[in-house]
Amino acid sequence: TSTNMHANEVIANRALELIGRTRGGKEIHPNDHVNMGQSSNDVIPTAIHIAAFESISKNLLPGLIRLERALKQKAEAFDNIVKIGRTHLNDATPIRLGQEFSGYARQIELAIDRIQDAAKGLQELAVGGTAVGTGINTHPQFAAQVIEIISAETGLPFREAANHFGAQGARDASVHVSGALKTLAV
Repeated sequence: TSTNMHANEVIANRALELIGRTRGGKEIHPNDHVNMGQSSNDVIPTAIHIAAFESISKNLLPGLIRLERALKQKAEAFDNIVKIGRTHLNDATPIRLGQEFSGYARQIELAIDRIQDAAKGLQELAVGGTAVGTGINTHPQFAAQVIEIISAETGLPFREAANHFGAQGARDASVHVSGALKTLAV
């Protein structure tokens, strides 16, 4: 709640400055004019989903795709190099270095698939549910209109939560993504 209200205060004060008024004035009130019935219960989960999905879509996945491509190129380039394979920290049978690198490339390919699958849950936004998920004190089209603007600004496909109570009551999508990222790290 404090994060949400602090942001509202900053926005209200900046708006006051833009219209030539003194910061702290009540012509634009942080709660009555900026918050407009919203709640940290829907806004903060929405912000988390937007930040995570945007970072995954625009930074992580493109980087992983480049890594996978580079590993595949190395697999081809190293295919004629024979080395000793290792298992249980001991020398084993011969293996081509290209085969080893093809395994690394496949691990990244599978990580990309897992992250893309998990990230789909981040596209669902809780905004519009207000304090408890009912949408009380807000316009019925508020969520749809806000999400349309967010999607246009980010260039990413967000959608309204199918069930605001579920979207506000759990962080399942974030936990799912976290698991996929942990798998990548391992």
